[in-house]
Amino acid sequence: MIKDIIFQIKSSFYQIKFNRKKELNKRLKDSFGKLKDDSFDFDSIQKYFRRNDNSKAYQVLSDKTCSDLDFDDLFIFLDRTNSKVGQQYFYNNLRTIKVNKRQTKLNEEIITEFSENRELRISVQKKLETLKHKDAYYISSLFQEEQLNPPKWFIVIKLLSFASLVSLVLAFFNPIFFIVLLCVFCVNFVVHYWNKNNLAQYVGSIPQLLRLNSVASHLFAHSLFKKLNPDLPKSIKLINGVKNRMSFFSLEAKLQGEFEIIAWFIFEIFKTMFLIEPLLLFGFLKRLDSKRGEIESIFKFVGHIDMLISLASLRNGIETFCLPIINDEDKILAKDISHPLIFNCTTNSIDITEKSILLTGSNMSGKTSFIRGIGLNVITGLTINTCFAKSMTFPLLKVFSAIRISDDLMNDKSYYFEEVLTIKEMLKESENGNKNLFLLDEIFKGTNTVERISAGKSVLSALIKNSNKVLVSTHDIELTDMLSDEYELFHFSETVNDNNIGFDYKLKEGKLKKRNAIRILEINGYPKEVVKGAMEIAKELDKTYLAKYTTEHKVDKE
Repeated sequence: MIKDIIFQIKSSFYQIKFNRKKELNKRLKDSFGKLKDDSFDFDSIQKYFRRNDNSKAYQVLSDKTCSDLDFDDLFIFLDRTNSKVGQQYFYNNLRTIKVNKRQTKLNEEIITEFSENRELRISVQKKLETLKHKDAYYISSLFQEEQLNPPKWFIVIKLLSFASLVSLVLAFFNPIFFIVLLCVFCVNFVVHYWNKNNLAQYVGSIPQLLRLNSVASHLFAHSLFKKLNPDLPKSIKLINGVKNRMSFFSLEAKLQGEFEIIAWFIFEIFKTMFLIEPLLLFGFLKRLDSKRGEIESIFKFVGHIDMLISLASLRNGIETFCLPIINDEDKILAKDISHPLIFNCTTNSIDITEKSILLTGSNMSGKTSFIRGIGLNVITGLTINTCFAKSMTFPLLKVFSAIRISDDLMNDKSYYFEEVLTIKEMLKESENGNKNLFLLDEIFKGTNTVERISAGKSVLSALIKNSNKVLVSTHDIELTDMLSDEYELFHFSETVNDNNIGFDYKLKEGKLKKRNAIRILEINGYPKEVVKGAMEIAKELDKTYLAKYTTEHKVDKE
């Protein structure tokens, strides 16, 4: 009878375990190629990037450029990682442009394996999912932040622990020592709970480090992954050397997490009596501090593999992508390129060769989205070797932008002043000896027409020097005439019918000739006298500009 009950319990347990495993396999299989259904805590995701030493990178994308190009939204679209470690690593990789052809080749080899070998991919994803808890975000703090130092009076903690042990032993021979033990316990109680704040910083991260080390050990068994870091076993072995001490923190986390009240109470009495927590904590941190490099190596190894699975999933879920051709030619060639964040985006093709690009067109016609699309594709091409186009060729570039600018009221800076400072940095970067891509939208729109056009022409002529490429949009038709020898002119246009405005979002050669701004006022019900007055003024201004331009052009020729 009892054997039957035990058998049924075991059968039920194994059945539940089997069902969970089956559900996990199905979920991982079905989610491949799809957007992640998850929330994004960017404060935690950015922790590793913000503290990482990226000084050797070719470029670290600035917060300004990331804001201009909607970088957070891009990351949400690209990220298909299974662990918090992979998510942090992927974010850092996307913000830092590096040059390593050998690494890129190996990455593609692993991505191809993940795409074709579903069994391998799912087995790796299962391991990575053990690092899905939010506490895994704090693993990076173990090698990036300064660890707690023991207090100057740490010797007192050792003496109190020893006093408890001696009192407990002597109490069996003389009951008076039970009173001594009680007095020491009261002092230890205060010290024990003083240390709780210190312990709280590590109760989450240290157990996750144990899991990370276990995952790395499992993944390294695959011959293809060994190429990522052949020396990884040394790091795994050194971390395993402090595994027993780390297990203590795992037990602490488990007891708190599962509310095992009785076991927790007995364990807490024992720890308080002998001050186990502060002794183990500060001793462990001292040993851990000397293993920062090993922890980081394991972190990068696991994060890199997770990132590559994410890229395999990304490519599986999009209709069109290409591996970019990155060479030394001063050309940006893109065929059927799209903005990755625009659903059913209209594609365009462009060849940026000898001249940079000046775009005209009305609001909402697609100018800024096109500029952002080029910038994002260059970034993803350089960082994850993936472009959202049929083909794309460009040189190694640094990317800078002046698209989304706003007043900084806290620091008493106007819109125009913010724009001046941003473009000043661009001018400085244009002379740094590197090839740069500058993205600008409506240059100097924070000031009057005459000075905007004058300053804009001068700045745009300066930025294209030294093999730099510029994509800039403008509403100032005057700039298209002034810069026609230095910039290729393109435009986006709309069609205005009786009561409708239509956009085809297709890039067209030449400058915009049709102007529909006043017509749009009319179809939106503006008073007839306002519309009529605007049209008459526009005609007079056109005549004045035409006469002035013809005279100046004639003088220039002479």
